[in-house]
Amino acid sequence: MSRSRVGAWLSENGALIALVVLCVLLSLLSSDFLTLTNLLNVGVQAAVTAILAFGVTFVIVTAGIDLSVGSVAALSAICLGWAAGDAGLAWPPATLLALVVGLACGLVNGALIAYGKLPPFIATLAMLSVARGLALVVSQGSPLPMPDAIANLGGNIGGFLPIPVVVMVVMGVITAVVLARTYSGRAMYAIGGNEEAARLSGINVNAQKLITYALSGVFAAVAGIVLASRLASAQPQAAAGYELDAIAAVVIGGASLSGGKGRAFGTFVGALILAVLRNGLNLLSVSAFWQQVVIGAVIALAVLLDTVRGRNRI
Repeated sequence: MSRSRVGAWLSENGALIALVVLCVLLSLLSSDFLTLTNLLNVGVQAAVTAILAFGVTFVIVTAGIDLSVGSVAALSAICLGWAAGDAGLAWPPATLLALVVGLACGLVNGALIAYGKLPPFIATLAMLSVARGLALVVSQGSPLPMPDAIANLGGNIGGFLPIPVVVMVVMGVITAVVLARTYSGRAMYAIGGNEEAARLSGINVNAQKLITYALSGVFAAVAGIVLASRLASAQPQAAAGYELDAIAAVVIGGASLSGGKGRAFGTFVGALILAVLRNGLNLLSVSAFWQQVVIGAVIALAVLLDTVRGRNRI
């Protein structure tokens, strides 16, 4: 294998290599790390971030950004709790309402960006504030109980396999199929690579951006439902700051903030790296304050590597 091919392979699979090295180091430092119980716990910890990150992957591939996913997740879960409680709906229509709320938030983001010509940073930052505010208004600042059918999603299948992990894998497969096998997925890569060239080639850029942010909103709603099931309640302040972890997972997984590059599997690995890192630091009894420092350093390193990769491609 030539040196250029080795370099390309390392660049493409750097996150996976980093995950393996991290797991080996933590297994040497802590005998509890490689236990089945702990590994399943890592999967559960990664689930919400990964689902959010899958939705953000669509956006970043188009060279956009979505800062609202954490707030949209909280609002969707709050709407589910309100619909199943105060409104007296059964859990299926209540869940559908939560997904529609996520879809609506994504469509508003997409419309502001595609047709209102707002920068994605500004449009989604505004939605971050609006969605969080609405979550507080609907809940009156208090947690809302989840119906038993939704709360059970935080449990296990057969007393062994965590349901959040199953949902995470399903959403990852959907992301991979959309990106690799659909017209919209190909359009996302084209828009991220060169928006003007995509427009000239016949792609309806505005419509595709609308679809992209709508998908991100729906994925955020799913993440909110999974988080609420784990907590057995919908909390208006839930998922605060998760949008940063989601973006970090996408970038750590090899996507480029300049657009045109990103994979579902890379995002999955990026989310696992963050979860493994937090889990390992907890096992090693590292202070929560220092954990924030380490996670921030990892995010900065990932963005730095993305910048270096971008320079090398020029």
